[in-house]
Amino acid sequence: MATIDSSISGIRTVKASEFKAKCLQLMDEVAESGEEIVITKFGKPVAKLAPHRQKPTAFFGIDRGRIEILGDIVSPMPAEWFQEPDASEKDLF
Repeated sequence: MATIDSSISGIRTVKASEFKAKCLQLMDEVAESGEEIVITKFGKPVAKLAPHRQKPTAFFGIDRGRIEILGDIVSPMPAEWFQEPDASEKDLF
C-alpha cells in the first residue's frame, strides 16, 4: 500500500519494492490523477513519477480558459487613481 510521508510535504511516497511490483498500476494512477509519486529506497527519496505534460507550442493564448476578466477593462480609469496621496497615505508607500 502506498503511503503518505509528511517529511516530503504530504506528497505520496512508495517504497521501491512496492513500485517494482505495481509499476503499471501506479503509472495509470498518476496519469489519471495528475499527482506525483515519490519513490523511496531505505526511506530516502530517489525518484519521482510525474504525469507527462506537453509544453505549449506558442506563447500566445497560453492561459486561454484559465484567466477571467472581471469588469470593464476598456473605459478610462477614474480620476482618483491619478491623484497624489495625502500626507497620511504617503508613509504607506
